[in-house]
Amino acid sequence: MKISHKIIRCISLLFFIFHIIHVPILSLQNISKKYGTVQALSGVSFEVPSGSVFGVLGPNGSGKTTLLGIVTDVLKADSGSFTLFDKPATAHERRQIGTLLETPNFYHYLSGYKNLEISATIKQRGKDDIARVLEICGLTQRQHSVFKTYSLGMKQRLAIAAVLLGDPAVLILDEPTNGLDPSGIAEVRDLVRQLANTGKTIILASHLLDEVEKVCTHVAILRSGKLLLSGAVNEVISRNDYLELSAADNNALRVALLQYPSCTSADITGSLVKTFFTTQPDAAAINSYCSQQGIWLNHLQLRKKSLETAFLEITNNPAS
Repeated sequence: MKISHKIIRCISLLFFIFHIIHVPILSLQNISKKYGTVQALSGVSFEVPSGSVFGVLGPNGSGKTTLLGIVTDVLKADSGSFTLFDKPATAHERRQIGTLLETPNFYHYLSGYKNLEISATIKQRGKDDIARVLEICGLTQRQHSVFKTYSLGMKQRLAIAAVLLGDPAVLILDEPTNGLDPSGIAEVRDLVRQLANTGKTIILASHLLDEVEKVCTHVAILRSGKLLLSGAVNEVISRNDYLELSAADNNALRVALLQYPSCTSADITGSLVKTFFTTQPDAAAINSYCSQQGIWLNHLQLRKKSLETAFLEITNNPAS
């Protein structure tokens, strides 16, 4: 049976699309960087999936900005390598990335539009793209207002508008909400979510847990230049539910719970027994189990570990 050339071309196109979708946007292999005696990065490796909002999370001094500087060719790694779009990083690949490592030095006495004209010239991007990025960033109505009259959130949205010139497939944003008031933070986070919904891949460095929870799909956690964990947020920062229970005799309750399958710990805290499990706890089954042991519960509540607690368990773990 003969297969037409048109079918062959369609099959080849489908394989190409499948390959693009599944190839990581950024792949780091053992990146290390030292400043004198300070080891800023130590053998960092992870991959950024296409279409993700990837948070590089860690406290100040953990190596986030150094890592982004290496990826954007501002800094050179001492050792290790990385690829962009499954290729060695060249100027061609980097032109597909919009970067905001620090707030651009806009001219305070010029309008938002005029500042973007200057940015477009510097970046060799078409000025005909300015209207589009202003609309995306919600600044069309204020495009001719002088920059110094902008709120903090508007100034940062103009910075992101400059990054969007040329419609790059990937955005790299270093602490995009740093220094903003609550209103400005909300504005920028909403914008990041909108951009992610258009299919762009966004790499976002932050020291804020709230950022990761509300914006990111994936995360890499750094501490003192070392990678602790990376992957999907809900897998990396595990927040398993736990149970709070109490009975007339909490000591007997604790002993019984420790015998329950999948129970990993049971600790008495005040008037309650806090109990963790390797799997999602079934409150009804555990209530039935306790009654079979002759223990009648007067309190049973399912709770979720806070994001902060889960993060601290990772970063404070000596084995990490």
